Amino acid sequence: MNLRHSPLLPVWITAVLLCLLFALGAWRFTGFGSATVIANLFTDNTYLLIVAMGMTLVILSGGIDLSVGAVIALSGVVTGVLVSQYQWHPLLAFSVLLPGAALFGAGMGALIHYYKFQPFIVTLAGMFLARGLATVISEESVAIEHPFYDAVADFGVMLPGNAWLGSSVLIFLVLLIMLVLLVHFTRFGSYIYALGGNAQSAALMGIPVARTTILLYAGSSVLAAIAGIVFTFYTFSGYALSGIGMELDAIAAVVIGGTLLTGGYGYLAGTVLGVLLLGVIQTYIIFDGSLSSWWTKIVIGVLLLFFILLQQLFLRGKQQHATAT
Repeated sequence: MNLRHSPLLPVWITAVLLCLLFALGAWRFTGFGSATVIANLFTDNTYLLIVAMGMTLVILSGGIDLSVGAVIALSGVVTGVLVSQYQWHPLLAFSVLLPGAALFGAGMGALIHYYKFQPFIVTLAGMFLARGLATVISEESVAIEHPFYDAVADFGVMLPGNAWLGSSVLIFLVLLIMLVLLVHFTRFGSYIYALGGNAQSAALMGIPVARTTILLYAGSSVLAAIAGIVFTFYTFSGYALSGIGMELDAIAAVVIGGTLLTGGYGYLAGTVLGVLLLGVIQTYIIFDGSLSSWWTKIVIGVLLLFFILLQQLFLRGKQQHATAT
């Protein structure tokens, strides 16, 4: 099969770009190629990695979720208020927060499926709702002080080269393994790809479209809430303005990681590579010191255009190949 017909091509391109940019940084800057910098790439982008994995599943099904950044903010504020003002144990707060996030996402999924609303509009409304609730609960940053948070911050694994993988990275790795197994080794995973390929055909094949759609958006909201919790571990606070633009960063990482915006093709591993590529770009600019931070956005924009064009070439090649056969 021609290489441009392969859905793995964008993933390989992302991996090559990541390696080349990292090698360039290691060649230009002392310490860039150290194990510490690699570990920090994961630590600084853990919450984006978690959100982007949920976004990958939604986009694979042919949908989109614009509410994830606001859910991060809402989960942080709710956690901060429950722990700091009402003296709840963090685990008890999490046990209330995560089911609430699941209901929030499930509600959006139900509106999308049963009322045939566009996912863009429904999740945009969800974004305003979650961000508004977070602001109403607390306009100011809510500091979180609890021994549990101190223990979580101190927990981690020291790797060779003085590279520290904290608890947040370990949470991400556990979630990644679970989601890879879910997507590639369960029937539900095949439902996701089928739904993204053609929803009508999936329904005719007997796939539970309603349940799959609702579970996907519920799962995306839960992962966003987990990312919000991880973000509170990172900042020891909850703030209603946190996570602004995070949904766009997640979508960019998913597309750069090779997942088709139309659904049906993509891999979680590609999304992880996409997030790391964005992280390496930002790290390179920080090490350089002479470039404005806005160059990060410029480079991401160029990469997005490139990968969208690549998606169009793939879709055309796929249609031509199907016509020829």
